[in-house]
Amino acid sequence: MSPNKKEDLPAVGQVQFLTVAEVATLMRVSKMTVYRLVHSGELPAVRVGKSFRVPEKAVHEYLQGAYFDVG
Repeated sequence: MSPNKKEDLPAVGQVQFLTVAEVATLMRVSKMTVYRLVHSGELPAVRVGKSFRVPEKAVHEYLQGAYFDVG
């Protein structure tokens, strides 16, 4: 059985997706930076036609993992 069982996935209506432009604005980076993160696999995304949609939760998880302690 695959590790991603259907019952483990959230319902589609519960997932909030952001456009690349929205992610870029939220993170205060360029759209190209977001595309690089998506293509490198650092930021998960769903391809819809020719564009990408990024789950909002994935953006928050990426930002949480990006924090580092100075000292």
